[in-house]
Amino acid sequence: MFRLFRRNNHMVFLLAFIGMTCWGIAPLFVKLGLKDVNPLMGLAVRTTFTLIVISSIMFINGSIYSLKNISSTALILLAVEAIFATLIGDLAYFAAIKRGAVSSVTIIMASSPLITIICSILFLDEQITFSRITGAVLVIIGIIIAI
Repeated sequence: MFRLFRRNNHMVFLLAFIGMTCWGIAPLFVKLGLKDVNPLMGLAVRTTFTLIVISSIMFINGSIYSLKNISSTALILLAVEAIFATLIGDLAYFAAIKRGAVSSVTIIMASSPLITIICSILFLDEQITFSRITGAVLVIIGIIIAI
């Protein structure tokens, strides 16, 4: 967070804050919406709704036509991300929310940056820094305390 301010990039912080707020509120709707709905069906409804909204926005602003400019490599990488994040990750998330306490599930899910840090160091040659290690340790301590 402090790095965002040092760079004087308030828009990045604002957007991240909006995303955090939405991700913090959304599980409440998932829990209530899945009361009598299978997690797979819930994910299908959410994904279909999202596809319709995003496609409509892209059609209205004309960016739908830039789809043809996406490279096959980018398409494959984005498809793999969709499999991990949306198909497997979100389905597991929906199933966990349906069966468990929203607060516990979201705390575990919010620790996903730990996996990102490890993978970015191993596969993207990102640097191990004191602040990243400290942040990861604090996340682990927070999970232990909260659960």
